[in-house]
Order: sequence, then C-alpha cells, then structure tokens
Amino acid sequence: MGATENAPATENALPALPTYTVVVPTIGRLCLADCLRALAEADDHPPDQVIIVDDRPSPVAPLPLTTAGPLADRIRTLHTGGRGPAAARNAGLRLVTTPWTVFLDDDVQVLPAWSRLLAHDLGRAGADTGGVQGRLTVPLPADRRPTDFERNTAGLEHAAWATADMAYRTAALTGVGGFDERFPRAFREDADLALRIGAAGWRLQRGQRTTRHPVRSADRWVSVRAQRGNADDVLMSRLHGHDWWDRAQAPRGRLPRHAVVTAAAFAAPVLALAGRPRAARVACALWAAGTAEFALARTLPGPRTVPEIATMAATSVVIPPLAVGHWLTGLVRHRGAAPLRDAS
Repeated sequence: MGATENAPATENALPALPTYTVVVPTIGRLCLADCLRALAEADDHPPDQVIIVDDRPSPVAPLPLTTAGPLADRIRTLHTGGRGPAAARNAGLRLVTTPWTVFLDDDVQVLPAWSRLLAHDLGRAGADTGGVQGRLTVPLPADRRPTDFERNTAGLEHAAWATADMAYRTAALTGVGGFDERFPRAFREDADLALRIGAAGWRLQRGQRTTRHPVRSADRWVSVRAQRGNADDVLMSRLHGHDWWDRAQAPRGRLPRHAVVTAAAFAAPVLALAGRPRAARVACALWAAGTAEFALARTLPGPRTVPEIATMAATSVVIPPLAVGHWLTGLVRHRGAAPLRDAS
C-alpha cells in the first residue's frame, strides 16, 4: 500500500509523484464553474481523473464542464438522483483507480499552487497516513462585520477533516466502506468517516495546500434549516459514543441551552392553565431571557444592520424548539443504529 508512490529514486529517475483522482459532488450550483476553472489553473500536477457526481434529483440544465479547460478530457460524470453527498461521494469512489482520492466541494476554489502543494502533501505522507486535509480560507467582507451566516461559514477554517478539501488513500476509504449514507446532508458525514479511518489504524494529518471557500448566498432562514443537523449528532453518538465531539475535534452546540429555553416556553402556558400564574410568569421570564441572550450573542458580533437584527430576532425564537425537535426525531430514528460494518 502506497509503495509505488513512495518508491526510492534511481540514479537516473526522479521519484514518481503521487497520482490522484478528484471527486466533486454537486447539486448543479453555478459555483461549480469556478471550482473547475480554479482546478484547471492549478496545473503543476493535475489529477488523473475528475469525477463529477451530479446529485440533482431531476437534472435539467447541463453542468458547466467547459470551464475545466485542459482537464475536460479527464472528466467523468455520474448521476445519483438526489441521494445526498455521502452517497454521491461513494458513487465517485467506486470509479477511482488511483492510490489517492481527493474530495472537493463544488463551492470551493483551489489556489494556483494547490496541485503542487498537494503533491508535496501526499509525497510526504507516511505509509500509515490515511488522509491529508487541505487548509481552508473563507474570505469575509473587509468593509463591515460578518453576518451570522458568514461567521458560521468561516468556522470551516478550523474544522477538522472537512471534505471541502480532503485527500484520502483510496485503500483506506474502501477498507472502511466509504461514507456512511445514513448521513443525508453535508453535515457530520466527514467527521464520521475520519473517526472510522482513525479506528482502522490510519493516521490523519493536515497538509500545506490551501483552498478558498467563498461564502455562498443564502436566505434569512438558512440557520433554521441547519437545525436538522441535530438529528445527525444523535447518529454520531449512537455510532461513536458520547465522547465523539472531542475525538472529532467538533465544537459543541447550544442544544442544552435550547432544551432549557424550549422547556420554559412549553411550561409557561401549561402552568397558567393549571392555575399557577406565578410559576407561569417565572417560566415565561426564563424563556424571554434565554431567547434574548441567544439573539444578542448572534447579533452583537455582526454588522447590526436592520435586516440582520430582524433576522437574528426572528430565527432566535424558532431555532431552540426546532433544534430540540430534530434532536428528539434523531433519538427515535437512530435508536437502533449500529456501526457501518454491522449495518444492513
């Protein structure tokens, strides 16, 4: 494993550079064009193949593959019909024949020196190295404070093992069964894979290459939809134990606070109907204080414009009960979840 790419040089030959395949899952976003254009411009050590996995349920418009320029003849496309990024990456993985598989998201842009630095990252990987992470940089506005969504996106700069730019030994991926397709969205499926790769005896490390991750456009309710990830956190606990947060280097969210605020919100009317007005007022005050603290924590670091303040106020009311609701749904849905090797 890995012998050919790390073979010693002979007197008349340089060591062979590690060969790799790039796999990009996409839902047809326009940013794919920029992703492919940047990949083509990083031409020091191009990939053997670029596999674009179209995960749109019903593809209508063609993908912007022409922006791949000189890489166009190395592109292969697949269609997975909306099964999610984990399934899309697995579909691409099944076609990989190179020792290394590099996953990129369709909303990233590699920098000009990326392929040269990738060759360095993979070339210095030891025989026990199963994966090498790229460094992500998220450009934020220079003329104002970032919004709540922009700050959340910027958190990717410190995320561990994010598949926005992650290289894995193909043998390590196939050895653990690839991505767990029970993770239906782009959340926690990368952490799950990293923990399984590590448990299989492989070492993960960070590389030197850098990839730009622009903040995509989003509506004011994007943070509300993101609460679905609480169900995925339940699945992570079922599969990896309650200490997975530390081992995956994942920051803990506010679910315990959300649970207290939500319990107070539901308790207030119940106590009022039960003829306990004083207790109802206490519960109502607790809900109001918790909601205000949450809204302020999200508003103060931001630009504090009227639209942003209104968005923070509205979403801070609905996020706690939705987070708890998705968590409870996850408890039911994943109550019998077993590790991937035992899953049917």
